[in-house]
Amino acid sequence: MTKHLQRDMESLEREIITQSSLVEEMISKASRALFEVQVDLANEVIEKEHAINESEVKIEEDCLKILALHQPVAVDLRETATVLKINNDLERIADLAVNIAERTIGLSHYPNFRIPPALEPMTKVTVSMLRDAIDAFIDFDTDKARDVCKRDDIVDEYNREIINEIYVLMQSDSEIIKPALHFFSSARHIERIADHTTNIAEDVIYLTEGEIIRHRHKETFST
Repeated sequence: MTKHLQRDMESLEREIITQSSLVEEMISKASRALFEVQVDLANEVIEKEHAINESEVKIEEDCLKILALHQPVAVDLRETATVLKINNDLERIADLAVNIAERTIGLSHYPNFRIPPALEPMTKVTVSMLRDAIDAFIDFDTDKARDVCKRDDIVDEYNREIINEIYVLMQSDSEIIKPALHFFSSARHIERIADHTTNIAEDVIYLTEGEIIRHRHKETFST
């Protein structure tokens, strides 16, 4: 690796780590806004979207410059490709956090709606998955990345629990159908965040081992 390539790769790593920290903060705030139905906090999340989008474009441009100017090979090429993929997933996660915040604002018009308790542990697992996926990227730690992939099943189970509870509530009281649908969408967004985080973990495994496992992690990690 030349000194110029090394400098640009280190700068790229710093950019994606900063982006991931901002996105993690958005998820945490959006989840807390939902759990506590805090409109002000939800608006804070929505206001962050523009900065995330600008950063996403900047990181993509920097990746393309590295590919064009340095023509990296082997692990440097895989790392650049991995950052491109992670960058895209982080932007999608930020979009989902904004969607949760928007649903929270809708839910605020129904103060009597009871938030299912499974939401809190579901969001805690999801946030920890993102944090660990980025740590795995920084450390080239495939064991941690595989552990992140396994935890996707935990989030799925919480999501099923929430869906069942919401379904029972809607059957028993037609007045809560509208707020229940707002909440159902929010829970689905959190589950999708976990899916995108799993993508990041799978990309870390590709970076480190050169093996593409996307679309088959459940079979790989259940054995």
